[in-house]
Amino acid sequence: MAAPEDPAVARLVDLPDLAATARLAARLARVARAGDVIALRGALGAGKTAFARAFVGACAASRGVAGDEVPSPTFTLVQTYPFDDLVVYHFDLYRIAKPDEAWELGIEEAFAEGVTLIEWPERLGVLLPAERLDVELLPGAGPDARVAKLTPHGRWPGRLAQALADG
Repeated sequence: MAAPEDPAVARLVDLPDLAATARLAARLARVARAGDVIALRGALGAGKTAFARAFVGACAASRGVAGDEVPSPTFTLVQTYPFDDLVVYHFDLYRIAKPDEAWELGIEEAFAEGVTLIEWPERLGVLLPAERLDVELLPGAGPDARVAKLTPHGRWPGRLAQALADG
């Protein structure tokens, strides 16, 4: 079980535009591995889906695979992106009413087998794994600017530092 959140380990990253958001997603994709959970937080329109699209695109590009369209799972609730060595699961839980509904979406399998990106992770309540990276997208200085608050839990502090240093 992960230690309680230590606010001192949260990192703030300025994202002046969508390209910067995509670069951050690609850096995190490089260090992600099966069993990882990335909780995407932020208001409607904050850029959670844009982050997820860039993450999946980076996974595809690093494996020499053509990047397919990455639709928002707003209506399907989950999209799956299988690669030869990894599966990325992208959940949008905005429309679930109770945490238990996530079991029907295969979230347990996602946690065990792949990298799981979760929009609206607070909808999972106690089902949200303690071992995760929280990526909260906050408003920035301009219309497309954001600030990413990255809070690592469990094994994420070292990997987050590596991802941010790999710039």
